[in-house]
Amino acid sequence: MSYLQLTKCSLCLKHGFLDKKVLLKFCLNSPIQHVSRISTSCYLNSNLPPPLTTQTTIKKTKKNVPQDTRVWRETPTHDIKNNLGQYCMMLSKFRLTSLVVMTSMAGYALAPAPFDLTTFTLCALGTGLVSSAANSINQYHEVPFDAQMSRTKNRVLVKGLLEPVHAIGFAAATSMTGLGLLYFGVNPLTAALGAGNLVLYTSIYTPLKRISILNTWLGSVVGAIPPMMGWAGCSGHLDAGALVLAVLLYSWQFPHFNALSWNLRPDYSRAGYRMMAVTDPALCRRVALRHTGVITATCLASSYFEVTNMWFALESLPLNIYFMYLAWNFYKNSDSGSSRKLFRFSLIHLPALMLLMLVNKKYWSSSEPQENSEIIRTHDVNKLPETKRITVLPRGPYVSAQDSDIERSANQ
Repeated sequence: MSYLQLTKCSLCLKHGFLDKKVLLKFCLNSPIQHVSRISTSCYLNSNLPPPLTTQTTIKKTKKNVPQDTRVWRETPTHDIKNNLGQYCMMLSKFRLTSLVVMTSMAGYALAPAPFDLTTFTLCALGTGLVSSAANSINQYHEVPFDAQMSRTKNRVLVKGLLEPVHAIGFAAATSMTGLGLLYFGVNPLTAALGAGNLVLYTSIYTPLKRISILNTWLGSVVGAIPPMMGWAGCSGHLDAGALVLAVLLYSWQFPHFNALSWNLRPDYSRAGYRMMAVTDPALCRRVALRHTGVITATCLASSYFEVTNMWFALESLPLNIYFMYLAWNFYKNSDSGSSRKLFRFSLIHLPALMLLMLVNKKYWSSSEPQENSEIIRTHDVNKLPETKRITVLPRGPYVSAQDSDIERSANQ
């Protein structure tokens, strides 16, 4: 037996591996490598710490930790105070509200009435506040559904940054302030349009989104009212020009929203929204193409209704033709690329169209149509024959004749 074997056997004997006789026999008959492995494992096992008892683990897991199962949780007060402005902008859907205010300002500027800066500012502020209230109430109702959509899962109410009472309070404050500005600062007609649009958006359109695809048509009516509010705020009434703007905004909603909803079909389907892109994709593409044609026809007819001059019909034609081309590609290809191009161009199309209408406005004040009508009346009178004309005698000679008659009667 070699020196190495004796060393390994002594290690095993020291750690109580086997008794002396068995260990000696094992070392004589086993290879040196096998003996060394056994002795090394015995040495390592002897130095291991004692195993943890199951009682300690059970004691740790048995601690009663209260779990918060509430749907709504309080937000730290300092967080709300530090980010109040940002949260209010998120509740109001600032970009959508800005688009609504822009269309209202365009309606005010295009009305054939004198421009008043105070009324213009109050009309824009009131429209923006009413739109903010409508968007806040919309988010309050749709929290469970917004949580299921990738596009809306980061909203303030979904993430718990604000509580429902904050959204309702914000909507109450902005709606009362906005309607007050429109009623007392502009006119009652504009305030009535704003109140009607608020009820239409929050009480009819919002629940209808989960019931029928008619919600898209109703939502287009909601988008068509703000330019009418601007028109009524400037002129005090609604006429054919206001209807032209309403038709433009109504038809613009379809290619804009249908192209947007096309790439969001999984989200809308998961949340249970009844959109054309989900329930009837072919109808979604047809409607988008159809209303680009309506926009083109309305722009050509705007000069007939004396909203713009003839130059607007010519200048807006290339813009509308390209819009129709993108809608045709969306109808024919029905893919995400064509829908994305149509949606992005719709964001450029509407401001460009409003700017062209403003540049080519027919009348810049209400005095111009009156002066033109007076000129037309004088021309019509000159064309009448002399037998049908009415001659109005001056009052001076008639009075003097009466005075001479009185003097004669006094002399007699």
